[in-house]
Amino acid sequence: MPAVSKGDGMRGLAVFISDIRNCKSKEAEIKRINKELANIRSKFKGDKALDGYSKKKYVCKLLFIFLLGHDIDFGHMEAVNLLSSNRYTEKQIGYLFISVLVNSNSELIRLINNAIKNDLASRNPTFMGLALHCIANVGSREMAEAFAGEIPKILVAGDTMDSVKQSAALCLLRLYRTSPDFVPMGDWTSRVVHLLNDQHLGVVTAATSLITTLAQKNPEEFKTSVSLAVSRLSRIVTSASTDLQDYTYYFVPAPWLSVKLLRLLQCYPPPEDAAVRGRLTECLETILNKAQEPPKSKKVQHSNAKNAVLFEAISLIIHHDSEPNLLVRACNQLGQFLQHRETNLRYLALESMCTLASSEFSHEAVKTHIETVINALKTERDVSVRQRAVDLLYAMCDRSNAQQIVAEMLNYLETADYSIREEIVLKVAILAEKYAVDYTWYVDTILNLIRIAGDYVSEEVWYRVIQIVINRDDVQGYAAKTVFEALQAPACHENLVKVGGYILGEFGNLIAGDPRSSPLIQFNLLHSKFHLCSVPTRALLLSTYIKFVNLFPEIKTTIQDVLRSDSQLKNADVELQQRAVEYLRLSTIASTDILATVLEEMPPFPERESSILAKLKKKKGPGTVTDLEEIKKERNSDVNGGTESTPINASTVSTPSPSADLLGLGAAPLTSSAPPPSSTGSLLVDVFSDSASVVAPLAPGSEDNFASPDLASSEVVSEEPADTVHDADELIHKFVCKNNGVLFENQLLQIGLKSEFRQNLGRMFIFYGNKTSTQFLNFTPTLICSDELQSSLNLQTKPVDPTVDGGAQVQQVVNIECISDFMEAPILNIQFRYGGTFQNISVKLPITLNKFFQPTEMASQDFFQRWKQLSNPQQEMQNIFKAKHPMDTEITKAKIIGFGSALLEEVDPNPANFVGAGIIHTKTTQIGCLLRLEPNLQAQMYRLTLRTSKETVSQRLCELLSEQF
Repeated sequence: MPAVSKGDGMRGLAVFISDIRNCKSKEAEIKRINKELANIRSKFKGDKALDGYSKKKYVCKLLFIFLLGHDIDFGHMEAVNLLSSNRYTEKQIGYLFISVLVNSNSELIRLINNAIKNDLASRNPTFMGLALHCIANVGSREMAEAFAGEIPKILVAGDTMDSVKQSAALCLLRLYRTSPDFVPMGDWTSRVVHLLNDQHLGVVTAATSLITTLAQKNPEEFKTSVSLAVSRLSRIVTSASTDLQDYTYYFVPAPWLSVKLLRLLQCYPPPEDAAVRGRLTECLETILNKAQEPPKSKKVQHSNAKNAVLFEAISLIIHHDSEPNLLVRACNQLGQFLQHRETNLRYLALESMCTLASSEFSHEAVKTHIETVINALKTERDVSVRQRAVDLLYAMCDRSNAQQIVAEMLNYLETADYSIREEIVLKVAILAEKYAVDYTWYVDTILNLIRIAGDYVSEEVWYRVIQIVINRDDVQGYAAKTVFEALQAPACHENLVKVGGYILGEFGNLIAGDPRSSPLIQFNLLHSKFHLCSVPTRALLLSTYIKFVNLFPEIKTTIQDVLRSDSQLKNADVELQQRAVEYLRLSTIASTDILATVLEEMPPFPERESSILAKLKKKKGPGTVTDLEEIKKERNSDVNGGTESTPINASTVSTPSPSADLLGLGAAPLTSSAPPPSSTGSLLVDVFSDSASVVAPLAPGSEDNFASPDLASSEVVSEEPADTVHDADELIHKFVCKNNGVLFENQLLQIGLKSEFRQNLGRMFIFYGNKTSTQFLNFTPTLICSDELQSSLNLQTKPVDPTVDGGAQVQQVVNIECISDFMEAPILNIQFRYGGTFQNISVKLPITLNKFFQPTEMASQDFFQRWKQLSNPQQEMQNIFKAKHPMDTEITKAKIIGFGSALLEEVDPNPANFVGAGIIHTKTTQIGCLLRLEPNLQAQMYRLTLRTSKETVSQRLCELLSEQF
């Protein structure tokens, strides 16, 4: 970069800054700034033309004033003029001002783009560097659209200087992250891969960052980078620190580049080429060997750089999960860090070992460090390290050590930090159930868990223990005896009373033969806790009492006296009052046989996956629960185990949550005896794929939804969206023949859809997923319809929570009514604040005319008779087009059915043709539709003919269906 000459010191700027610093009050500072702004404005508006130095000085002052927090509403044009200067310092200040102050919607953006194009075409490396930095700093969609096609050419051009290549690679990376749709994949992709062989390591580092990001979305395009990355990594790892002197950091050769290359390799499976794979294995072994060598420097920078490369290498070993020797060596190396004096290293070692524990090759090696991990749990001062120790114990647990690990977790639970107690409770409950050889141990463990940390035992935990006790005859008597003894403690947690009330109500008869636990003693013990409990628990105990009437007729009178008391029959809570009245009446008028039938023992519950695991995954976030047997299959699928029938004594009957089982992932139907299942545990996995179960069909009478008074139809507004609509046409075409899928996804947000349609009505579930760890604030999705569309489509929606937590997902329901046929689609505009930055996203909502198609079966004679009736030229629309996809008969049939029409077999004389029929339903009319698709395999072309009774319908349906083949 050119040195700044003495003449560029800008004394006036220095004096102004000094004056500002010397101001004694805020008022004095504002007065001085206003004086300076008036002076600058007069200079810019004056008749005398300013030279480049003066412009630069005044623009610098404006920039400084802006950085102090004051608004600047002039000077932009002068800054743009500086871009055309041939002096580096003037051009630099112009670009700096634009990067900081110019909005992407500014009217000057075209002038700025022209100046940038001139600098990029100048081949002056200094000016090109400034232009590239400006593009990257602004990073707007307009910049991406203007330069995304130009920058790759600069990057791969043979005469581009190394410093410009670095800037070009990082600029392209920035544009790809903000506007990936404007960065075209093309010939340059294969050439950019070869930058990994560049002699300049700065270029290689920048190119590696770019390729890694591109390879995550387009792995096939960049798979040739694997061998080149291995080759470059091998040269770095085997070189001495003197060989790469300019890129050696405290005796570690090119640590940043090494980490980036290792990260790039994690985008791909192990290399198939034996030579490349062998070379990579040698590299990883060399990195592990160097970790054992004595340090070449005692400075912390040396150990940090060395360990950064080591941990990234271990991450790659874990990712490949194919070399047992390397996995065991990595585990042993991490084991040494478990007792390191540096807290960060202990944390990272525990975190990496959690992942290693999921590998069949290294699980046993991880288990050898159990004592060290338990010791860390007891002695670590940092709560985050203790939490990772809990995670590792959970991950390394199996049948051989389950009892030891559960016991240690229970011991730690008594003194654990409040922030992680609920998580430990869930993990203990999961491990106790999963590895219980003797279910008496499981019952003891859960009761102990409730005793130690009852406030943190969620409903899922005690629901689960009751379900297991009911399903296992061999443990019912033991559970009744144990819970009876636990209830005798003077102070019992309410969750223990719930478990005790339920189990004794079902199986109290199994211990009633012992005089110490006679029916009356059981009843008195439970009733002594009654006045201390909350309303839901009291309701459960009343249900237990009526169960006792059936189990123990000898205490029927005692129970009836309790139910008859004023405290029950005149209770202020309507639920308790109703139960007392109904149970008293039932016990009075019902015969013994009727009582035995109504109050019979609960049948076994269907065996389903535990909901506790889903709750733990939801609490921890996706990808953090290391369940040993299932982690491999869970990597690409959601675990949703919160749907088992749940033990409820008619006392915890609750209204199903509207957010429960939104995606219909195989849940059993909710009944009055089951609590709402927990919501889905993981966000970032694609739960919207077509393989997921569809949303339940619209119930009869669901048309009444449109008259619901609480639907905020005012959410649908008539205006234009603030942002560019993402992938508008591609999006509509993607959803024409399907109703479920991921609508939009970027680094922050995932929007998924599930929808259903019947006749002229529809319901769409929109799922907004926060992919970050930071809250979205002021989250406001709005449906935008043009005036014309509003008259054709009635959309009603409920508002969503304005705050979306990190890793969380919220749902919005849109009710749809088609009034008349329409051509365009509504726009979904989402606005929110993320990290202080305002985000504005607009996407077209795939509500298309064919969604209101109802298939109609027709015989051949009827079809052609109707076909002739629709022979008016305005009623027919025909399109001859080239096939965009392979011409597969089964796929074509599926698309026609997905489009909404009935596929009519053996109607067309030519068996290769496809014929369909259906009716478009709107509120005002019904429009019959016939279609004929004629494929030409030799020419790889189709002819699509559509005939309907309305010209606009024929046109729209033809447009939509033509894009599918």
